[in-house]
Amino acid sequence: MAGAYVCAAVLLALGCALAVAAAEQTEWLRAHATFYGGADASGTMGGACGYGNLYAQGYGTRTAALSTALFNNGASCGQCYKLVCDRKTDRTWCKPGVSVTITVTNFCPPNWDLPSDNGGWCNPPRPHFDMAQPAWEKIGIYRGGIIPVIYKRVPCVKRGGVRFSINGHDYFELVLVTNVAGPGSIKAMDIKGSKSAGWMPMAHNWGANWHSLAYHNGQGLSFRVTITDGQTIVFANVVPPNWKFGQTFASNLQFK
Repeated sequence: MAGAYVCAAVLLALGCALAVAAAEQTEWLRAHATFYGGADASGTMGGACGYGNLYAQGYGTRTAALSTALFNNGASCGQCYKLVCDRKTDRTWCKPGVSVTITVTNFCPPNWDLPSDNGGWCNPPRPHFDMAQPAWEKIGIYRGGIIPVIYKRVPCVKRGGVRFSINGHDYFELVLVTNVAGPGSIKAMDIKGSKSAGWMPMAHNWGANWHSLAYHNGQGLSFRVTITDGQTIVFANVVPPNWKFGQTFASNLQFK
């Protein structure tokens, strides 16, 4: 039995070490990148993370849609990646000595009618970035269309605090969480009404949206958010009791 406890402790320590390594991701990985949305990135608004108007939300044109291999069913929404065009692979269409950092805001779906090496760029298991055109042109030459890249996860840098947009209807609060710094993506979320006895777990609905199935109308709302590196912040009474569906509330707190 003692050996079993030692083994469990070793596995737990190894798991923690791997989790930290995954969060930091110091190594560069290989992928390819294309672009969409036009020169003004107007075609990138909305998207599978649910952020809506990316200008209004502060994400701007430094954004990308990820392939299935990277999107992770929306768990990657809000993450930030640094990309460099791989001139060792293709010197023709790569701009030298530059990089770009993007935020994940959308999903690039597979195109099963085309082979993964000729048009079906986002087909599994390929890692692929379909970037907003202005972001792509920071590192690639327009006529190239598709470029090889090296990439790694980096911390997200945001101004101001985390924001919460309340949508849905009675007994169904759909909460969109935006402007998340640090890892950028959310692992777990709880809600507590000012008249509630305790915390209630929320479920991941889609993209960066989490929901609860309770009646919280007329109550102040607090959220407990855990991001993917394990940091947890309690946003106490961030939503006042007179809130209405469709409103957004900004906090004074931010992840590191």
